[in-house]
Amino acid sequence: MNENENVELEQQIPSNFDESISFEGLDAKYVELQKQLEELTDKYYRANADFENIKKRFEKEKADIATYANEKFARDLLPVIDALEMAVNFETEGDEYAAKIKEGIYITIDQFKKCFEKNGITAIEANEDFDPNFHNAMLQVESEDVEKGKIVQVIQKGYLINGRVLRPAMVSIAK
Repeated sequence: MNENENVELEQQIPSNFDESISFEGLDAKYVELQKQLEELTDKYYRANADFENIKKRFEKEKADIATYANEKFARDLLPVIDALEMAVNFETEGDEYAAKIKEGIYITIDQFKKCFEKNGITAIEANEDFDPNFHNAMLQVESEDVEKGKIVQVIQKGYLINGRVLRPAMVSIAK
């Protein structure tokens, strides 16, 4: 290199450049920065995973709200359909007007059932086996016809809404 080139190189070096900087401390600083980067990357992935989990839980809760939005309203209607079903069971022999009223009640009950089915509400089957998840045992009765622990009689119908118990069936079981 000639002297002109040396002068040009010196002019390109910033005036605050310290020639006494050692490269020994740079390795330690690099390792420290690398460790901080790994910690921050880990925190980012964890925060992102938490966000995704919260988002999924929110979507599930939103779907549950939509699925079970009518639950309180349906629960309020159950005594009405119970009363109608009790009214149908009254004897009306020989009374033409009572028979017509009874026929109207049957039609009303049928409309209730169709409306319930449309909204995911179904009656709990009163099969012979007692299931505490769907039935409440109100009485234990002696029965020679029915095995011990089996349902003898349904006292009050139970209902499900989209597979979840809206009201358990009230039953008597054999002892």
